[in-house]
Amino acid sequence: MLQVCLNGTRGPGDHAGVPMSPESLAESAARAVAAGAGEVRLHPRTPCGSTSLSPRVLGPALGAVRAAVGGGVRISTAAAAEPDAGRRVERIRSWMVLPDLVSVEWHEQGAEAVAEALLARGIGVEAGLWAGTDGAELFARSSLAPRVRRILVKVPYPSAGGEAEQAARSVLSGPVPPTGAAVLLHGEGRGAWPVLRLAGRLGLGARIGLEDTLLLPDGTVARSNAGLVTAARIEFHAAGHAEEG
Repeated sequence: MLQVCLNGTRGPGDHAGVPMSPESLAESAARAVAAGAGEVRLHPRTPCGSTSLSPRVLGPALGAVRAAVGGGVRISTAAAAEPDAGRRVERIRSWMVLPDLVSVEWHEQGAEAVAEALLARGIGVEAGLWAGTDGAELFARSSLAPRVRRILVKVPYPSAGGEAEQAARSVLSGPVPPTGAAVLLHGEGRGAWPVLRLAGRLGLGARIGLEDTLLLPDGTVARSNAGLVTAARIEFHAAGHAEEG
């Protein structure tokens, strides 16, 4: 499975192809799915460009992307969108349009309350376990672990390839409970492509998009999310075949 992450906290000042409005998110998602992405992750943005979990911002973004690609639309409840965990819970309870799956960064304060609020509304939870944090240890002790649909292992800093792979393997070999949930593995910056190749070798889900990197594997600037997805499919499958060989 290959996920495209459309924007994150980036904006047009970082890359002209970063989608912000519901319409541009829908267009970028449709092109990425046509290029081979199996699901879409987005960060709803206010008209001024801030990430937001407000139902007035989330609803139009989800509606536009779903109209363009169908299901498989994911979001995150990271503190970057709403620093106060209690406020995040209030936002979740106020949503009128529900995402298919929502990431909860387990190292953040109030993660379990956020996950409980999502589960109470019938929304699937993805446990975000970041390298360099205590998220994996906290998740291993959580009573909610068996109810999580997927585990997202993230190397959240632009490490060089070998360092990023080592960090990812450290989380994967740590105290993550055997929940039976699928695993999606991804890196950022200089670690984006090495970690994607590692996911291919291990047979795990992977992710790419302008949220994670602006560069293609050869170091040139990508033109779009679709361009990153096209390159990612090649890299992912090549890594998997190399492992089989």
